Amino acid sequence: MKKDFLSFEPFAKAELQSMLDLSIWMKKERPRNFKPLADKTVALIFEKPSLRTHVSFEVGILQLGGQSVYLAGSIIGINTRESIKDVAVVLSQYNDVIVIRTFSHTIVEQIAAYASIPVINALTDLLHPCQVMADAMTLMELGRFSPSTKIVFVGDGNNMVNSWLELAAQFPFHFVIAAPAGYAPDPAILNRAQHAGVSAIEIVHDPLEAATDADVLYTDVWVSMGQEEERAARTQAFNGYQINAALLKRAQKDCVVMHCLPAHRGEEITADVLEGSQSVVLPQAQNRLHVQKGILAYLHGARMPARYEDVVTNEPVFI
Repeated sequence: MKKDFLSFEPFAKAELQSMLDLSIWMKKERPRNFKPLADKTVALIFEKPSLRTHVSFEVGILQLGGQSVYLAGSIIGINTRESIKDVAVVLSQYNDVIVIRTFSHTIVEQIAAYASIPVINALTDLLHPCQVMADAMTLMELGRFSPSTKIVFVGDGNNMVNSWLELAAQFPFHFVIAAPAGYAPDPAILNRAQHAGVSAIEIVHDPLEAATDADVLYTDVWVSMGQEEERAARTQAFNGYQINAALLKRAQKDCVVMHCLPAHRGEEITADVLEGSQSVVLPQAQNRLHVQKGILAYLHGARMPARYEDVVTNEPVFI
């Protein structure tokens, strides 16, 4: 039975860990003969602009032995030129995986419902699970992903925050959201994460309070794609919600700074912090490649026989 990667919710913690194990193993070992996508094709549907997601998926698919077919949203015309069902069914006849980056999360869910092949969510307005998997991988590599790790997200309660909340329902850590009134995360996702009882979750309005003793400071742009008409209101609302040297001083001395990129220097983060010695933004970006390879390999049956601390000595098995 095919399995989709639309969000973290349907997966057990062990399954997500297995994807991360594969990702770390592939990054460390760079196995040339590991080709779970050999003779397979992946349809890449992109209705939103992209740099990291597009390139990392194309390169990752190639390294796993497969080929990709890039389809711009304007070419397909989902829900205008073509119905969602027709897109999903036809692409399932030609390909082995569908990767989609779009606005409405409902479109991704409907594509997955009609498709007979795995569907991967490469970003919607609601969730961005591929990015947060890369973030978790980065923190694991740094030894900063434990129940005591305080991860503070400063800014909009957007798709990034929603995916972090879903992860917090599976892996234990201390997650603090510093957002202005009216910019909280999705209430249903927040409620599920809080009721899971796995992680300590807080929502505050004062970024200085939130940043105190933080192990990780994270932010994202104030105005995401599709929100351009809200720029003036958002710029005013998020005034003061910036990761800068003053905020970083409130955190632990070895605090790391994260950003999913693209960044607007001087708005949500200052250039000196983004490019400073405590920034792990570029390792985050690099890990998009490795974690998406891990997701693709997992969906095609690859499993690691041990946890990620030991995977350098093990070959993956297929089930």
